[in-house]
Amino acid sequence: MNSPYAGSCAKSKLLKFVDHNETYGLCVIKGYLERISSVESAVDLGAGIGRDLGFIKTKFPDASLYAVECMHDNITSLENKGIKTYPINIEAGILPFQDESIDLFICNQILEHTKELFFILHEITRSLKIGGILIVGVPNVASLHNRIGLLFGKHPTQAKACSAHIRCFSKNDFLLFLQECFPKGYSLNSFDGSQFYPFPRFLSRPLARLFPSMAFSIFFLLQKTKEYKSSFLEYPIKASLETNFKVNP
Repeated sequence: MNSPYAGSCAKSKLLKFVDHNETYGLCVIKGYLERISSVESAVDLGAGIGRDLGFIKTKFPDASLYAVECMHDNITSLENKGIKTYPINIEAGILPFQDESIDLFICNQILEHTKELFFILHEITRSLKIGGILIVGVPNVASLHNRIGLLFGKHPTQAKACSAHIRCFSKNDFLLFLQECFPKGYSLNSFDGSQFYPFPRFLSRPLARLFPSMAFSIFFLLQKTKEYKSSFLEYPIKASLETNFKVNP
């Protein structure tokens, strides 16, 4: 949940009225948790200092919480809060959870930093129970400010070569990715937006609710609907993708 871009935006005089906390979808995540009836186990990939896990703990105080995090300072903060933390590289390491053992996964502002999307979704889907929930939050390459910027030859801010972001996401493309790799394996229970550049929060929130597909960050509330085997790993091979993706657990 650490975004170099968010930090650079905060320094811009043109965006001094923007509340950059909105990028991480505080209200969206809390709203999603209100819609979930029970959680016994939850995992946050790229947990940062544990903000979203804190929301889960408030709603489900008896839930077992797990963080997957690779930054040393964040690991220390998570462990100081009593959260079981695994310092795993999610692009290479197998998650330490049995098949169909987790009720809830959160990936908030982390997938845009990764190349190995097929492997990561394989590990999540393998570990998630049928009926379990996956919450994904990512920057939106189709945000309003990016659409306007492209008209003037400006590169999308969420996908600059000099940033830590190496993947782009939009609503339709991410849903297509899930459908192609795991057909009818996830149902979309809700799609929402948060942050709406360059507006202050009192305008940003209603605009993001009205036009989520043009918000800066987009969020997916997904539910696993059927048994999973290895189709996320199989897809790069079947599609003959000319990139050395990790296709073995």
